[in-house]
Amino acid sequence: MLLRAQWQRTRFSTEECAFEDPVRSLCRVVSRVYGDAEVTARDPRSFTASLTAEWYGAVQVVTEESAPMAITRAAENVAGDVRRHIMARLQITGEALLTQDGRSARLRPGSLALYDAGRPFKVASSVCQRAHVLVMPRALLRLDEPSIRTITATAIAGVGEDAGADADDPGARLPVLATGLIQEIADAAPALREPLARAAADVIGSAVAEHVSGNRRAAADPRQVLLDRVKASIEDRLGDPDLNPQDIADQHHVSLRYLHLLFQREGTTVNGWIRERRLESARRDLSAPDARRRSVAAVAARWGFVNASHFSRAFRESFGVPPVQWRSHGRALTGVAPCIAGQNLGRAET
Repeated sequence: MLLRAQWQRTRFSTEECAFEDPVRSLCRVVSRVYGDAEVTARDPRSFTASLTAEWYGAVQVVTEESAPMAITRAAENVAGDVRRHIMARLQITGEALLTQDGRSARLRPGSLALYDAGRPFKVASSVCQRAHVLVMPRALLRLDEPSIRTITATAIAGVGEDAGADADDPGARLPVLATGLIQEIADAAPALREPLARAAADVIGSAVAEHVSGNRRAAADPRQVLLDRVKASIEDRLGDPDLNPQDIADQHHVSLRYLHLLFQREGTTVNGWIRERRLESARRDLSAPDARRRSVAAVAARWGFVNASHFSRAFRESFGVPPVQWRSHGRALTGVAPCIAGQNLGRAET
């Protein structure tokens, strides 16, 4: 059997795929570990790879080693799989190109980068490579959603032969510290493995937070900093049906006009952005395995829609099917892309 699960451990090797397609076999394992995805290989006939994954509390530590290949989580995969964990990739040998949110980062030994399972991404390698990947809940990063979106597919250099970082920079050394902690897990006593995994996640969270802070200081754009705070506060209040632009402006001590200008710079409106985030949150709930246990009206109310008919119309306009149908067949609707940004924003209601 190519895949062995022992408690919370997954091990895979193409050496055990004598009678199976190794690429398709790896694809099944990758989809189980990272989320529904596709795997392609430069040379399928001679493709070799191995992957181990172990859960330590809320953190899953994955070590992958492969010949040239690509892992792609497309929009249709995201639409059919509601997992929204964060992955932190620590490149050990070789290199990989990570693409997400319109950015690409070339990861060399010693580099760290994040990618979000909640949105499409691609990780491709043109050479043999080895990497550690920490799969963790979003909350462990201690970053708001706007900050997470700015940091994905961005290389955070560590200290290594090809990392190109200043060895005296404490922030640059954090990825190396995380790598060391991961490597210690296998040799540690069982009682220490979960604390070590959590420590590695905390170190990565610190490295990412430092990188975000450094970018903001370098950018020195108070408008962007304010907009990030505004978006984070909106995320916290999406379920409040009384949320409105004037309340948001008052909360952040700015004029209503200035608040509208902040969103106009991104090609959207305040109400439109709120509507987008509410619909995306409702879509996620209706895609969950236990979605049939809750009514569409309950999901709508949870995300601030006071009128179920309005919610159904808005959902259909954005996703192409009514919410009842999405709840019943969401995982099969792979042709429906979960992209709602920029649609009907001018007449959006909250």
